[in-house]
Amino acid sequence: MDKNSENSSKDSFKDSSAKLSDSANEKISFSDINYAIYKIGNWKNSYEINLIGDSNEIPVTEATKNHVLLSMEEIRKSRFDIGDKKVNGLVALAIQLCDKFKDSDIDELVAKEEKEYENILNELNDLEVENPNDSIELENDKFLIYKLEKEDHVTIARPANKFTENHHIEEIKKLQEKQQDNVAN
Repeated sequence: MDKNSENSSKDSFKDSSAKLSDSANEKISFSDINYAIYKIGNWKNSYEINLIGDSNEIPVTEATKNHVLLSMEEIRKSRFDIGDKKVNGLVALAIQLCDKFKDSDIDELVAKEEKEYENILNELNDLEVENPNDSIELENDKFLIYKLEKEDHVTIARPANKFTENHHIEEIKKLQEKQQDNVAN
């Protein structure tokens, strides 16, 4: 990650930190589509290509689950030419982001992504979600909560509480370390 991207991420967190101070005692409904709510956990299967399954954030609301499914579908709908093959967005991202896939057989990657896609769909569909009639305090240390905001034509997920912000910063650090390891190798 270059310095401009890193500074941009820090500025984004500063903006969200200012908003966090207003969240004390605020409650949100588990049915509120303006928030994505997750718990930290592990998927049943292991994933290398599917970015959703590579995360330790597990959706806990129907709205969040639907948001994840729609996002994944949008990425999969994108088509890219890799060599003489057309691949979906998840395969293209895997090749772009992970050096170990750069020289892999495209047909094998496509088959692997399709298997991972089936697995993640099954896992998402089998998730037990919170009661949509219940609510939770925004400031808590049990759920990762992101405020979904439209920016131009893109939905941006901003950490909505301190717990989420701290987790998000740690995840960014892990990705940066992973990227540095890839560059070093």
